[in-house]
Amino acid sequence: METQEHDPAEHIQNVPHSKAVGMRYVSHTDMECIVAIDYAEHLIGDPDTGVIHGGAITALLDNAAGMIARPKDMPREVAGIATLDMRIDYMGSAEPRKAVYARAHCFKRTPNVAFVRAVAYHEDPADPIASCTATFMLGTRNAATSSVK
Repeated sequence: METQEHDPAEHIQNVPHSKAVGMRYVSHTDMECIVAIDYAEHLIGDPDTGVIHGGAITALLDNAAGMIARPKDMPREVAGIATLDMRIDYMGSAEPRKAVYARAHCFKRTPNVAFVRAVAYHEDPADPIASCTATFMLGTRNAATSSVK
């Protein structure tokens, strides 16, 4: 079976909760990517204020960080990645009716682990809604090892 290099833009299409939340690919380099979610009624966490639920922002940060953790020469079909640790610090609420962006930067990769920092923001990453640090195991099995009966 021939495999292709990992494409972060394609990742969004292959993760069901990414599609459900409405994530969209913005851009990437070898060590950084930007992903966004547009404001949508189904993402509101507080109907009185119209603020997007923190869980949607957590999912956005986790996806952006995971997308850039995977080396470009590690195809998704061959090996997966697993989140080992993730810390998110919220610095304020997202503003209603505005898209939220996540910029993730992989600052170190070893053969087995990737270390990533990310921020969620509206217009300026220097004015974050939340920041994240995460560690990912690289090359985990991408298939079930046993069946449940």
